[in-house]
Amino acid sequence: MAEALRVGVAGLGTVGAALIAQIARQHDALAARCGRAIDVVAVSARSKGKDRGIDLKRTKWFADPVELARSADIDVLVELIGGAGGPAKAAVEAALGAGKSVVTANKALLAKHGVALATLAEKHKAALNYEAAVGAAIPVIKTLREGLAGNSIERIYGILNGTCNYILTRMEQEKLAFADCLKEAQRLGYAEADPTFDIEGHDTAQKLAILSSLAFGTKVDERAIYVEGISSIASADLIAAEELGYRVKLLGVAVKTPQGIEQRVHPTMVRKDSAIAQVMGVTNAVTIDAEGINPITLVGPGAGGAATASAVLSDICDIARGLRTAPFGRPTARLTGVRKAPMQRHEGGYYIRLMARDRPGTAATIATRLAEQEISLESIVQRHAKDDTGAAKKGGAVPVILVTYATSEDAVRKALAAVGRDKVISGRPQVIRIEKN
Repeated sequence: MAEALRVGVAGLGTVGAALIAQIARQHDALAARCGRAIDVVAVSARSKGKDRGIDLKRTKWFADPVELARSADIDVLVELIGGAGGPAKAAVEAALGAGKSVVTANKALLAKHGVALATLAEKHKAALNYEAAVGAAIPVIKTLREGLAGNSIERIYGILNGTCNYILTRMEQEKLAFADCLKEAQRLGYAEADPTFDIEGHDTAQKLAILSSLAFGTKVDERAIYVEGISSIASADLIAAEELGYRVKLLGVAVKTPQGIEQRVHPTMVRKDSAIAQVMGVTNAVTIDAEGINPITLVGPGAGGAATASAVLSDICDIARGLRTAPFGRPTARLTGVRKAPMQRHEGGYYIRLMARDRPGTAATIATRLAEQEISLESIVQRHAKDDTGAAKKGGAVPVILVTYATSEDAVRKALAAVGRDKVISGRPQVIRIEKN
């Protein structure tokens, strides 16, 4: 049997501790599967004395992760520090520069510096593996990079943030307000004290940037993604979606179009009978549409110490077996640039909720403005508020829900702007895109 693969782990949080414990439990089985033992020989973290529930007595300690990365004691650096820069970036660069392979779960680092790091890995003939960076235990990176290497990808979309999926699930099932669900998510540890990064779609955008690069051979660039979060979603939208046969999900979508690769993150209505609509709670899912095969949907835990550690260990096993693949599926010199696709060009169906003034001519005005932009309606629902006797109230504003056939974003925005100028609605219209699936 070959010599043991010597692993250094930088970052001993929930994932790092889970990884070391898993390697210890599976030590003999890993040696049998990989043809060599996998040993954690060195670690680095901010606090040496903290009790992490793992045995580190025979493990070398480094206060500086960059020193660990350069150490002759290790063959592979596992970076679990996090963050787009700082010690995480410095340690990964140091390891790759020394010809050592790297395994990371750091989506922020890859979204910002992925191409540069992949170039460095290629130069020094080192592996750069990151299965855990997107979807944790879901093997979507390997599926795109290896399993579907012979297929042309047409579209990839998914639920990539468990916090948002949990909030939307609770809002739908329990008819709760967004603020109440967010507060509960924070109490349970699913959402941060400052949840902006999750609920406004930026976490999903970083993951989508990585998936899009793998799927379409583009450079990783989260700035090229249109991003819209879920904070504007109201209970009324989820109730209407259910009645119309839809469910609302925050999706990251990358799709091949005649104008190039369209990348977007936003609340989306999906058919209730679709695979992605069945994914509830903190679970993640990714659907891949590839030429010549039916859509593939991968579902699983998208976060958590054990799930993330599982994906990290899978990457370590590949290195132990001597497997090395171009980080983004092809040499970095073959990756193409990508521009931010204007959302005005997006085409599809739309859900529109308006608060229409209850007076003669309002419906006709709205219909006229839609017709001017050649927007056809699949359905229209108008609800009247009722008084204590159950009779319809007169005056004020009533919700009107429109579902369009395929049209352009530009047409929808122009029509709604005209409706606003006509002063036949109050407040801001709610617009949710409908994804074909």
